Amino acid sequence: MRMVRAFSAALLGLGLAAAPAAADTSPGPSQDGTAAPTRAGTSFRTATEIEQGQRATASGSTGDYLYWSFPADTGQRPTVRATVRLPDAHASQTWQIDVYDGLRRRQACRYGAQTRTAAADAASVELACALRTVRAWSEPWANDPLPGTYYVRLTATGVAPADLGLPVDAEVRAGSQDVGGPAAVDGSLAEPLVPGIATKPEDEQRDAAVLAGLEPEDGWTSGWWSDRWVWTAVGGVLAALAGVAGYALTRGAGRPARVPPGA
Repeated sequence: MRMVRAFSAALLGLGLAAAPAAADTSPGPSQDGTAAPTRAGTSFRTATEIEQGQRATASGSTGDYLYWSFPADTGQRPTVRATVRLPDAHASQTWQIDVYDGLRRRQACRYGAQTRTAAADAASVELACALRTVRAWSEPWANDPLPGTYYVRLTATGVAPADLGLPVDAEVRAGSQDVGGPAAVDGSLAEPLVPGIATKPEDEQRDAAVLAGLEPEDGWTSGWWSDRWVWTAVGGVLAALAGVAGYALTRGAGRPARVPPGA
């Protein structure tokens, strides 16, 4: 009976351990209450920093390159959405959103309308790019998303000459879904891919200015923790219980009964 109770408790722990894997940090209101950015950068170096879940807006001209940046950590699947509000009168326009990692490598979209054409006189156009899961470590030759700063570039790729310079308003949001243990790997980066941080000595990194200052709310995990640890521990407990149960069931099965002396 005691063994049955222990086995039930282990199963309960297994169910509770699996629950956090579906946590979602999709775009929503700003988490720290700060005002949403109202401008965009014009290059990677001047990209406007935004937090995940924060709505950023900017005004620009058709033909401009608009840049934002946000932090993404291990185990997250970032999704970037953009809405461009077009002028009242315009010809057909094609808009595109691209996402780059901290090494300025363009990241492929798993799904989403990364490029979309707005018909003549359309009021707006909506774009989206859902990235692959951010990994804690990757081979040098691979193009896997790694923890660090991610850059969003929004621009018009197909515009009639008469429409160049027309005013537009853009809105961008970045969010992510926490995947957890299924995406965990055994390695980790020495530092997240935040431009400027790796060029500073370790004792100066805390106070030195870097090109991108935002980081996840709970700091960079760099892959040191995942719910794989919980699954491994629960699996070890279940294996131990199975061993004890097997020993108890087979104990004495092959041993002859003792005959009391003098019987």
